[in-house]
Amino acid sequence: MLLAACALENPQEETPSNQPVSWYSIFFTDPTAPNADNYRGGPDAALAAAMDEARVSIDLAVLEMNLWSMRDALIHAHRRGVRVRVVVESDNLEDDEVQELIEAGIPVLGDRREGLMHNKFVVIDRQEVWTGSMNFTTTDGYRNNNNLIRLRSSKIAEDYTTEFEEMFVDDLFGPDVRSATPYAEVSLDGTLIEVMFSPDDGVSRSLVELLAGAEESIRFLAFSFTSDDLADVLLERASAGVQVSGVMDESQVASNTGGEYERFRSSGLEVYLDGNEDKMHHKVFIIDDKIVVTGSYNFSTSAETRNDENILVLFNRDIARVYVEEFQRIFLAAER
Repeated sequence: MLLAACALENPQEETPSNQPVSWYSIFFTDPTAPNADNYRGGPDAALAAAMDEARVSIDLAVLEMNLWSMRDALIHAHRRGVRVRVVVESDNLEDDEVQELIEAGIPVLGDRREGLMHNKFVVIDRQEVWTGSMNFTTTDGYRNNNNLIRLRSSKIAEDYTTEFEEMFVDDLFGPDVRSATPYAEVSLDGTLIEVMFSPDDGVSRSLVELLAGAEESIRFLAFSFTSDDLADVLLERASAGVQVSGVMDESQVASNTGGEYERFRSSGLEVYLDGNEDKMHHKVFIIDDKIVVTGSYNFSTSAETRNDENILVLFNRDIARVYVEEFQRIFLAAER
């Protein structure tokens, strides 16, 4: 799928219903907040409130879940007759909170594959999607830097439902998956949104094409960055005069073989290690302050070829502005 910085010829048009709220909402974790020590009031609170409003269905796919807010919202929804279905990474299937869902009668499926079921998304009533970099855990919700975005769109919800059912109904994970996204491009209230899943859709190739079109700036926040192809295009754009800057998670730089940090630094890029004593867990590109890439997809070979991942590309300056503010906050706190 070719990504471009302008609207595609025939994106699927969708007009949001008349409601007093925007078609999107953006949330960031804040490890410095007073409520972080109490594990209350983070982005999970907003997601739990949305689950409490569900009337028909909740489909949830996440690597790991131990937040009580998520557990309680799912069980309450199930008890009031909402159809609740859950997919998790099998390595985390025995976690107490996941087992409590099973004991409550909620069907939960593990991937049972060598690669990771690394998605982080929720589809509510087939009308809205919540996704981003945040696993539904106390650590990710309150200690690590993460983002969560809510999109109210039946077409995007259909995309994510299709991906969910590929796992939950068809038992297809990792390299076994098929490319079957109903609406790869959606125009929502004038904003072009591209939806991709990995390994289905050749995400790395599309991101390289997108980044190659950057004219002024590329900012990135990366938990893991080991992709040579993505690093190559950043260095090429920097040599062409594009301002490239980023923050990478310190623990990943130390542990990842083939990490790109030293390569970026030796090339003179303003790329630094994060200042969070826990993890900088974002997976974000911001291009020319008008395009945002976000989702579960780390910039790595595993994300491209082995893991189940989801990613959004949003062509919207207002959304980009919000992510730039988060980038600047993390960038200023990074270790020089």
